[in-house]
Amino acid sequence: MKDYRGTFITIEGGEGCGKTTQAVQLGQYLESKGHRVLVTREPGGSPAAEAIRNILLDPGNNAITPMAELLLYEAARAQHVEERVRPALDLGQVVICDRFADSTMAYQGYGRGLSCDVIGRLNRIASQGVWPDLTIVIDLPANVGLA
Repeated sequence: MKDYRGTFITIEGGEGCGKTTQAVQLGQYLESKGHRVLVTREPGGSPAAEAIRNILLDPGNNAITPMAELLLYEAARAQHVEERVRPALDLGQVVICDRFADSTMAYQGYGRGLSCDVIGRLNRIASQGVWPDLTIVIDLPANVGLA
């Protein structure tokens, strides 16, 4: 069996596809096999990043420009990586994250029309060299997930 200590796994997919459920179940499975696991999410995952998440997901903030939105996501990621993800990986834990940089590329790049080159550079800066060892993509038709 592969040793998953210090491994960073991200789970990506559309709204309602079961990312959070699968992250929790995978975490429980790995814990049952004796691994130390951190299950977390983006945006959020640490107190400051959760505060940024609240700004981003507040329906009253619908006037946030696409670039400001991108910078908030990246700020949340930088805080999350520094405060939670990197320390857990340094301790040899398996980190399972519900969304990461791929979501930013999809939503802010392809969804909001921002430069994918800019997003890629900001993702690399915010992640501070921490990058997933494995990304699991849950592919579910949008109408099914939203239902």
